[in-house]
Amino acid sequence: MKQQLNVGLVAFGKSGRLFHAPFIHAHPSLHLAAVVERHAEESKTVYPGVEVVRDLTALLTMDAIDLVVITTPNAHHYEMARESLSEGKHVVVEKPFTPTTEEAQQLIELARDRELMLTVYQNRRWDGDFRTVQALVKDGILGEIVEYESHFDRYRPGLKPGAWKEKDAPGAGLLYDLGSHLIDQALCLFGLPETVTADLQQQRPGSVVDDYFEVVLGYGKAKAILKAGMLMRERGPRFMLHGTKGSFIKYGMDPQEEALVRGDRPGGPAWGTEPGHQWGLLNTDLNGLHYRGAIETQPGRYLDFYDNIFRAITAGEELAVTPEEARNVIAIIELARSSSRESRTLPGPFQD
Repeated sequence: MKQQLNVGLVAFGKSGRLFHAPFIHAHPSLHLAAVVERHAEESKTVYPGVEVVRDLTALLTMDAIDLVVITTPNAHHYEMARESLSEGKHVVVEKPFTPTTEEAQQLIELARDRELMLTVYQNRRWDGDFRTVQALVKDGILGEIVEYESHFDRYRPGLKPGAWKEKDAPGAGLLYDLGSHLIDQALCLFGLPETVTADLQQQRPGSVVDDYFEVVLGYGKAKAILKAGMLMRERGPRFMLHGTKGSFIKYGMDPQEEALVRGDRPGGPAWGTEPGHQWGLLNTDLNGLHYRGAIETQPGRYLDFYDNIFRAITAGEELAVTPEEARNVIAIIELARSSSRESRTLPGPFQD
């Protein structure tokens, strides 16, 4: 078994700088060997031993590179992933996978034909609050879930100059950006829905892409409500779950992103732990006793994503995020866009 994988990171913007490079560097069996930066060499100030190249083509000529991590604007995901797989490299694609399910399926088939690992960075599966929600649902603490609501509330009333996510381009808009996280988490909990109903809006002056959405995934008697917007100055709960035995309400965000912005390095026993005042409120019956109070949030563990990648490539471990799951997220996004445009509820995507 190979003891170390050499990683090439494509782009050193916010995603590459905050959400990928620190975890690649922190993993004892991954080596951040090269970074694609078109003009600068910012990565060298943080990782002096890294080699900077100017484009993907140059990166792919490096025989030592085992794994390519693509963190470019969404419109480039398909072509860069296809080129990397064609050159025999394993690939991680930043979420969202691709702008269309057709492109996603083509990449899945190419990776399968080349016997290469392909996955998507759905890091929010390793948020501490979501890990806690997963445990509550799996263990039946709330009984049968009848309503699940998940929010990403933001407040940025003005458009960000030059931001590619706010330009009218493939894969742009809030549904592709934050929606890909919320949809992925819902599918992890409940599987593919029977129906999809959505409302997408452009709420801020001058916006040319959706900057608000509400997506409702129907599961018979149960539903998952997913919402995000840019005009939520007062944030509501991050999670609300109601079931036949009780409820769980959770405010606040996973602390890992804030720690990364501060410049903290992943690792150590306190990484990803949440202060007690942010723990969620559980109201249910436990072993015949009524309990209403806080429950400790599980630690966030983004590094587990890359640990799984290493073991999937070197030891054949099953991927935590399969490309088929990532494709299904895009299928829900496409249905949500159609539902909003047509103002009607649509059947859920075809299940494999």
